Amino acid sequence: MQTTYCEIELDKPKRDAFVYAIKNHYWYQMYIDDLPIWGIVGEADENGEDHYLWTYKKLEIGFNGNRIVDVNLTSEGKVKLMPNTRIAMSYSVKWKKSDVKFEDRFDKYLDPSFFQHRIHWFSIFNSFMMVIFLVGLVSMILMRTLRKDYARYSKEEEMDDMDRDLGDEYGWKQVHGDVFRPSSHPLIFSSLIGSGCQIFSVSLIVIIVAMVEDLYTERGSMLSTAIFVYAATSPVNGYFGGSLYAKQGGRRWIKQMFIGAFMIPAMVCGTAFFINFIAIYYHASRAIPFGTMVAVCCICFFVILPLNLVGTILGRNLSGQPNFPCRVNAVPRPIPEKKWFMEPAVIVCLGGILPFGSIFIEMYFIFTSFWAYKIYYVYGFMMLVLVILCIVTVCVTIVCTYFLLNAEDYRWQWTSFLSAASTAVYVYMYSFYYYFFKTKMYGLFQTAFYFGYMAVFSTALGIMCGAVGYMGTSAFVRKIYTNVKID
Repeated sequence: MQTTYCEIELDKPKRDAFVYAIKNHYWYQMYIDDLPIWGIVGEADENGEDHYLWTYKKLEIGFNGNRIVDVNLTSEGKVKLMPNTRIAMSYSVKWKKSDVKFEDRFDKYLDPSFFQHRIHWFSIFNSFMMVIFLVGLVSMILMRTLRKDYARYSKEEEMDDMDRDLGDEYGWKQVHGDVFRPSSHPLIFSSLIGSGCQIFSVSLIVIIVAMVEDLYTERGSMLSTAIFVYAATSPVNGYFGGSLYAKQGGRRWIKQMFIGAFMIPAMVCGTAFFINFIAIYYHASRAIPFGTMVAVCCICFFVILPLNLVGTILGRNLSGQPNFPCRVNAVPRPIPEKKWFMEPAVIVCLGGILPFGSIFIEMYFIFTSFWAYKIYYVYGFMMLVLVILCIVTVCVTIVCTYFLLNAEDYRWQWTSFLSAASTAVYVYMYSFYYYFFKTKMYGLFQTAFYFGYMAVFSTALGIMCGAVGYMGTSAFVRKIYTNVKID
């Protein structure tokens, strides 16, 4: 029955706080057995002069067998806010039998009209057509131009030395002695590639798990799964980062391993701790408990680091030998002048536009579920978008690299990584648009929370895209130089 659970002494600061909350339409979220319920603080009268607080919470809980399957909250008991009064807060609970199955109890929270909207299907179809077009374009360009290139180079093979010296040799064959030269800053580069491969494998596994198990039915299960999978896939990071660093002739492999292992955790934890200080200052419920922070640090040192070491040792020993199809010249070849749009900086800026175009509708749905209290459950869509993103990224970076090598510029490693990673810059720019036009957030805490976590998300996405782009391009470069005859 209706029971009073506390009384509030309404002095002026408390009354002002309630009035502020009512004016700004504040509402609260609670959970009963992991089912969310929402209630509004109060309401103002029509002229907006008097403000009323809902003091009576009426809970209706539906049960099936011995499980809670449905929760509803009704707010009643309207009391006018007057300074220096006592307000009694009360609640009642009514239990009723329900036919809802325990497995289906979350169905009423899902929003099929939003997530399975025609626009969502259309955007996937649109992206898919773009993939077919891009793959066709890339294969056509490469098959035709490469065939021409090979024909030209084999013709040049048949000339005698005098004709060849007088001939106008140009194109990607000219840089065969430099194309496999180690990238500048190989330590950072190989750590980024290792981390990107790990983020890709985490994304893939977590999306598959989310498709099989309904991870949205338990609070925090998505985050727990992601942390567990991230720790478990650390050998992937060590393997790819360590083998690439060894191929590029790196000597300080232990330093590379440490940087590779802690790059992403340091970025995530650093941002989370910074936001946490603001949350503690504002007494927000979003503050992460100290024990959780210690637990995450322990995972980094006692799980991620040892597994990364195992991966690095395997990578160095199994695929750490530089088995390039062409010998690297002792002296680097000078890079000739080229048109402004062939400069690596321009290629990097333009490289992210198409991949961003293929995911940007999905970004809207993901942002909305993350920031606007909708439960994201269409992981099949997300899987398709991840596959589309990878294919588009690889196609775009291969084309960019082909143009770069044709301009006799052999600095393709960083260019391929950064042109794919620039997708993240466009995603972060889109998050600004989303913040100002789609959310009603304001104040230091909400702004720091939003842009802090968006920066983490965008950076992780950028590193993943960069690694995918580099891996695809690396296979392409190796392939074209394997097939060309070189003295």
